[in-house]
Amino acid sequence: MHSKRVTSRAIALAFALLLSGCASPRIDWSPRIGTYTFDNAILELGPPDKQAKTQDGTVVADWLTERGYTYGFPSYGGASLFYYGGPPYPVYTHTSPDRFLRLTFGPDGTLKTWSTFMR
Repeated sequence: MHSKRVTSRAIALAFALLLSGCASPRIDWSPRIGTYTFDNAILELGPPDKQAKTQDGTVVADWLTERGYTYGFPSYGGASLFYYGGPPYPVYTHTSPDRFLRLTFGPDGTLKTWSTFMR
């Protein structure tokens, strides 16, 4: 009995560690305003998915932070435990948008504003 309890605790601990390793920390961007540079962002986040430079030298860059997804629930048109009434037809679908981080760097190269948006 003791070995089962130890084994189940070990499995629970391993699962908890696995889940904690998958979570990425949330970044508080507000304290980085004025000191964080575009080069810092590239080193930390990789190249942006989109970027644009204005005439005054401001750089606006977007990073994809979470890919959206689509899933559906099929309807089996009369299906029951003992009878199958035909091919499945998708009835309910759900789509979530992609999530982005937008960082705006001033002409001096430092972070001026940040925002998140969905598309």
